[in-house]
Amino acid sequence: MSEASSDELKRMTGPQKAAAFMLAVGDEFGKDIWNALSDDEVKELSQHMSKLGSVSAGAVESLFIEFASSVSSVGNLNGSFDTTERLLAKMLPGDRVSQIMDEIRGPAGRTMWDKLGNVNEVVLASYLKNEYPQTVAVVLQKIKSEHAARVLGVLPEDFSMEVIMRMLRMESVQKDILDKVEQTLRIEFMSNLARTSSKDSHETIAEIFNFLDRSAEARFLAALEDRNRDSAERIRALMFTFEDLAKLDPSGVQTLLRNIDKDKLALAMKGASDTLRDLFFSNMSERAAKILREDMEAMGPVRLRDVDEAQMEMVTKAKDLAEAGEIVLSDNKGEDELVY
Repeated sequence: MSEASSDELKRMTGPQKAAAFMLAVGDEFGKDIWNALSDDEVKELSQHMSKLGSVSAGAVESLFIEFASSVSSVGNLNGSFDTTERLLAKMLPGDRVSQIMDEIRGPAGRTMWDKLGNVNEVVLASYLKNEYPQTVAVVLQKIKSEHAARVLGVLPEDFSMEVIMRMLRMESVQKDILDKVEQTLRIEFMSNLARTSSKDSHETIAEIFNFLDRSAEARFLAALEDRNRDSAERIRALMFTFEDLAKLDPSGVQTLLRNIDKDKLALAMKGASDTLRDLFFSNMSERAAKILREDMEAMGPVRLRDVDEAQMEMVTKAKDLAEAGEIVLSDNKGEDELVY
């Protein structure tokens, strides 16, 4: 056993070793082991297999020795969603494979209730508001109180009160009812969530275009319009630009101002529209606004590239703050959706 292989094996956790072992033995020798595992064990092991990544041949050989097996030579392994799904498909029924893969691609967590705890409260509430209040009461009793509070806050107020009243009257939930709720959530919510969690290619391109300077962005969009006008329009609608900061509410503007370097702010405002300038000035103290105007004037002519970089820094900071839940960004389509 080489020192490098030994070190690699030492860095692996127990579940990672089990995942590597099952990938190495394959379907022919692993089928009996898989059949002996519970559903939760299969899901947990599959989760680790899908995230395993590359394991050297030396480490695999050392792993077999550790498992008291005798293997002379094994090829490198690469654990991924695809390799995991192909292996499971050779040993388990198709519907069970689909269920397992949907769940491991979805939110992390060993049990259904753990997984729900990792689902954004807006997403969860948008599903639960169409369910019976009694069902929602069961769900909120099973997830963590902190997460349940956030979900209640997003649900319509009348519906939330109905759910609360059901929770107050609720005694112990029978196991068959709990199992039925869990099964419904798994089939109707988690599987759909897993299937829709992969990002649309237009969203990916829109995010990339957000980081282009103006000339490059205009060039790519113009070229794309010539080839596929629909895609170009869709990408343009998905992009969040500096001028979209005009959609921030006063509280959001003030939060952003507190988190932006004043020199960058002045540089970004040099290239801003009058509407956006007025929005930011109106959310500053009279003295701060006066200082910012003086800083902008003192700069004189500035390079467009420097302005673009400063504006992109503000956009990136706004997205970070929105991700942290400190501000709310409206989307570009003028709808009532929120981005968190």
